[in-house]
Amino acid sequence: MDGTIKSPSLAASARSAEIEVALSAAESLLLYAEALADPPAQAYLTLLRALQRADDRGLIRRSASALFRALATAVATGLPGPGDAWQRYLLRRVVSDENPFSRAAQRWRFEEIPAGLREAARYDLVAIGRLFALNGARLGATLVEVLGENPGWSDLVALGPDGIDDPLFARFASTEPVDWGNLLPDLAAHHRIHGVGPFAGHRAFRWCRRDGRGQIVPVHRPDPITFDDLIGYEEQRRIVRRNTENFLRGRPAHNLLLYGDRGTGKSSTVKALLNAYAGDGLRLVEVAKSGLADFPEIVATLDGRCERFIIFVDDLSFDENEAGYKELKAILEGSVETRPDNVLLYATSNRRHLIQERFGDRAAPDDEVHAQDTLQEKLSLADRFGITVIFMAPDQEQYLEIVFGLARRRGLEIDDARLRREALQWSSWNNGRSGRTARQFVDDLTAMLAGQ
Repeated sequence: MDGTIKSPSLAASARSAEIEVALSAAESLLLYAEALADPPAQAYLTLLRALQRADDRGLIRRSASALFRALATAVATGLPGPGDAWQRYLLRRVVSDENPFSRAAQRWRFEEIPAGLREAARYDLVAIGRLFALNGARLGATLVEVLGENPGWSDLVALGPDGIDDPLFARFASTEPVDWGNLLPDLAAHHRIHGVGPFAGHRAFRWCRRDGRGQIVPVHRPDPITFDDLIGYEEQRRIVRRNTENFLRGRPAHNLLLYGDRGTGKSSTVKALLNAYAGDGLRLVEVAKSGLADFPEIVATLDGRCERFIIFVDDLSFDENEAGYKELKAILEGSVETRPDNVLLYATSNRRHLIQERFGDRAAPDDEVHAQDTLQEKLSLADRFGITVIFMAPDQEQYLEIVFGLARRRGLEIDDARLRREALQWSSWNNGRSGRTARQFVDDLTAMLAGQ
């Protein structure tokens, strides 16, 4: 990216002093040190140290290239907002950083946050402001001065359009770094409304275990399905939405079991909730059945946050010899630790009672005195969900209603009689009548008609 650096270069002494101040600021952070832990910030600090020495032109060139690549990668993979790439990156890291102050800002009003945390955060904001001021344009001018050439850098503003359109970002950008501490109440209000850490920038997550540790991992491309994409089962979805809205408004709400035949839209209903209510603070954490034993750890991670979390367990069922259902019972009720107000459990299943049941279970085997007690314990598991919403397979007319609705939304030009005939034929040859089968048929029909 060749171009002429228009910003005035720094005199050698001024340059050295500014770089020294910036490095000292980075090393003295009390709460926001993790905001500088990612590759772009580490590349930025490496370049500053190379410029501070100013005796290894090769190192300076390599460091400048590494910073440019890191910031360009951040822009290409979704760094939001226009303006100088380094400044955008730094502010984005600050407003999403998870630290004792930002966590406290979600729980308490600004005046209630311990004074020590407030003062430490003010100190850090002023320090970060010094890094913000030494932006891409100033670094580019310095590189020209030190190297005597333009290293293909331009000024990093070229990575995005000019200006900063985020109101909070604009307030920081228009304030002198020495006064950034005065913006702490604005930052606290942002944390309280939008959250911190990955929950501020993502809406869907998975619980995963890696190297023996459990962690919540963002889903970068969540399913975009909405309620407008779903046809039929309006009453079932009304129940699910009403319960979710009560949850978001802080009213009493229930854990939900969505039970029914395969392909009827149970999972799609839960995913559509996320796309309907993410703006109201709803977040979805998908947990595999094997992860239910980690429920206390998951809850500890979510407790105290401003967002509202649905823990989603898809296709939940237990074989007769599995003991995991006891962990689920403890989650739903009976555990010593109460579930926090910002967490609910939604599960889908093709089994009404969740646990495989055999006729032999009803006859007491010789080695179990209280077989009926065990049987009732298994059958009572589903009852521990506050509400069970039933999705049964559609009859022929309901199936055709879904097909015709999807075809109309796609704008398919096809005779009604032909559409009916081919839809019924598709269900006979494939997976039977269901919402999923209807969608698969319409997808295939769309492709076929487009090729004609």
